[in-house]
Amino acid sequence: MKTVTKSVVVLPYDEQWEQTFARIKDEILKALGTLALRIEHVGSTSVRGLSAKPIIDIDVVIKDYSVFDAVAAALEEIGYHHEGDLGIAMREAFRYDGKEHLQKHHLYVCPQDSAELKRHLAFRDYLRSDPEGCVNTVGSRKKAQRSIRTILRNISSTNLPLLKRYIERLAYEILFIEKSSVKSPRQSPVLPRRDRAAARQVPRRGG
Repeated sequence: MKTVTKSVVVLPYDEQWEQTFARIKDEILKALGTLALRIEHVGSTSVRGLSAKPIIDIDVVIKDYSVFDAVAAALEEIGYHHEGDLGIAMREAFRYDGKEHLQKHHLYVCPQDSAELKRHLAFRDYLRSDPEGCVNTVGSRKKAQRSIRTILRNISSTNLPLLKRYIERLAYEILFIEKSSVKSPRQSPVLPRRDRAAARQVPRRGG
């Protein structure tokens, strides 16, 4: 039986991602009004200068679960359908229909005290604080690997293991997916076994 390998597309940072987020945010705000405390652009597309999968990750922040049914009903009216938490507590996922006018995106609803929301924001804010340190901005793949390992050491020293896992996943994706930039199999960058195992433990969706 032939094994099919699913490739992941990563593109250089696109200024349109911020504008796309703004359009999606406006549609959601019109539907939710004051039910949404705020709407956050998270994930790699939210970091200026960072290469990313061209999928906009969005967290709708609500007060708590007392308003969730009203939020889900309002989102249903505009084509978003609740899928449950998909195994991640306090992060409700929504799929959508009829959004051909918008770029592909992932929509989540999180209460304001959600641990997953806090992780999303910590990941984004960390990368925003040092965009020149992101692996896509260095000049070679060897330098990219060194940059990744420096980031991992720094995160470990601040005792933020969950944020470390997000960076490990980012490192795993960037070093393996840009097939066009690898001249020969011998030059393919390989993370140590420990880093690959850590990267696989992180949920693939939403980051």
